[in-house]
Amino acid sequence: MLERDGVRSKAEDGIAQLELHRPDCLNAMNRQLLRQLLAALEWAAADEAVRAVIITGHGQVFSAGADIRYLNRASAAEVRELARLAVAVTGRIETLGKPVLAAINGDALGGGLEIAEACMLRLAAPHARFGHPEVRIGAVAGFGGTTRLPRLIGKGRAAEMLLTGRLIDAEEACRLGLVNRVAPADDLLAEAESLLREIMAQSPTAVRLSWEAIHRGLSLSEDESARLGADYFGLAAQSEDFRIGTRAFLDKRPPKFKGR
Repeated sequence: MLERDGVRSKAEDGIAQLELHRPDCLNAMNRQLLRQLLAALEWAAADEAVRAVIITGHGQVFSAGADIRYLNRASAAEVRELARLAVAVTGRIETLGKPVLAAINGDALGGGLEIAEACMLRLAAPHARFGHPEVRIGAVAGFGGTTRLPRLIGKGRAAEMLLTGRLIDAEEACRLGLVNRVAPADDLLAEAESLLREIMAQSPTAVRLSWEAIHRGLSLSEDESARLGADYFGLAAQSEDFRIGTRAFLDKRPPKFKGR
């Protein structure tokens, strides 16, 4: 395990686990943690042995969000720079080229929730709470929440969360589509790995192109998004995995994808 002050990283059997680790302040995010998380993501992207990533938090909390002690004493320019760094991190999560799953082991608030919102998938422990309480301290969800939350749960529901700062529990988050599943706390990481291994059994090329079509398509019109999907279908057809998969289907046997 690579241990840093703020992020702990390890990899096993193709899955990297990145743990937000600031136990003295509920894994709150400062510049150091965000820089380390970005570095850990770059490591996971570059390591060919890593095929998927789990982001989780230390202890009983995912992340309480931005470090409010820092925000209170920082200048407006410094706050903006922190947000821009966080936007770079969330953008890298979305464009990693490998599945990234948030295993939300406890409260995911403010910037912590924004990290989770950038992931492909989200699993949550039953005791986890979710919310954007930024307005309650006179702030705005500046790490990407005003962009991603409406895309995940709809404009109206997102507006209610962002404008009231109200927290919701894991079951409500699941009903709204903010999380994919609620899993027992003791089984959360095992369930996360199981879901990722189900994805890892598919063609890496098809998984990457499917995610890009989903992610990029959300910012396009319906017609443009559909044409993008058709283009990516054509790109997938150029891969060796496409021939392997279609041949295996015709032969009625499981495919053995090569990722190219």
